[in-house]
Amino acid sequence: MGNREDLLAGALECLKEKGWARTTVRDIAAAAGVNHAAIGYHFGSREALLTAAFVQAMDEWGGEMAGAVLASLDPDATPRERYEAFWRKAIESYGAHRRLWLASVEAAVEAEHNPKVRELMVAALREGRSGLAAGLVGVPESELDEKDVRSIGSLQLALMSGVLVQWILDPENAPTAENLTDALLSLSGRLTS
Repeated sequence: MGNREDLLAGALECLKEKGWARTTVRDIAAAAGVNHAAIGYHFGSREALLTAAFVQAMDEWGGEMAGAVLASLDPDATPRERYEAFWRKAIESYGAHRRLWLASVEAAVEAEHNPKVRELMVAALREGRSGLAAGLVGVPESELDEKDVRSIGSLQLALMSGVLVQWILDPENAPTAENLTDALLSLSGRLTS
């Protein structure tokens, strides 16, 4: 790997171990095995590097999620079974990658005070909405209607953020995949009657 890739790997390691707020430039440089000046050269700032590492991790997570859900399903699975499988994998990930998910919450707080981090996080949110909508609608992102991205993708992203916080803070009472599906179906029925 080159310095850029080493820095991304080191930043991701630090995010997982220390979180966003407690990761320093020296921590990243030590984890990457490079001089800390390389951060400025390749990324411009600690925040830009941490954001790039986080976005890369979320891209990888999204691919793993999609593959895991598809591989675990019977080809004749119903839409409900597919949706619940997605949630089971997401909830499992919240526990398995707890520190990384906590770092995502810290990054959102950092974005409030740092315009560059905000810009990068907004771009990541836009990609997330599109990817989630494509997965739920079952079409390639290039074929998505913008309305589906803004509605379905945004709703799924909002659910994921809220469920994540519940699983971080109160896992004993956080919703299961089945709870979420039941709630959406119940709410849908109430909205259409």
